[in-house]
Amino acid sequence: MRETVKKSKQRMDKALEVLREELRSLRTGRATLAILDPVRVDYYGTPTPLNQVANLGVPDANLLIIQPWDPTLIPAIEHAIQKANLGLNPMNDGKIIKLPVPPPTQERRKELVKVAHDYAERARTAVRNVRREANDELKQMEKGKSISEDEMRRGLEEVQKLTDDHVEEINRTVAAREKEILEV
Repeated sequence: MRETVKKSKQRMDKALEVLREELRSLRTGRATLAILDPVRVDYYGTPTPLNQVANLGVPDANLLIIQPWDPTLIPAIEHAIQKANLGLNPMNDGKIIKLPVPPPTQERRKELVKVAHDYAERARTAVRNVRREANDELKQMEKGKSISEDEMRRGLEEVQKLTDDHVEEINRTVAAREKEILEV
């Protein structure tokens, strides 16, 4: 029973971690390298993360600099950025790519909040699925007589408490990110 609860907690923590990573990639108007995380460059036929083919930098609050190690990759990098649908327009001078990050419009901010809520709902669903699987596992253990009915009930209560705590943390995380996105 302990093992089931422990495993469930780890999986719920992972869902929360994934949510935080997804929220970090949302653009708030401030240039951050996390914006470029979803960008994959076609590098000799292999989709490769941008940071593995170029040096990335943030010289000021609304500009990203991408300096590819191989200048022949510039068109592929520009294409990958546009394909990632980040709402950014790359400009290059033959050696580096400048990526101005304009402050998002109010309409775009609302869209980003909707995306954040979608990410949160996926995380809540993942946490609930972990709960369901743990509950099924505990019930099977009780059926197979490897734990008593009291132990099963305690296990179900612990898993429910973990679920409630994680859903609450997901809601807090998204609310904080929403506030950050909507700030003008």
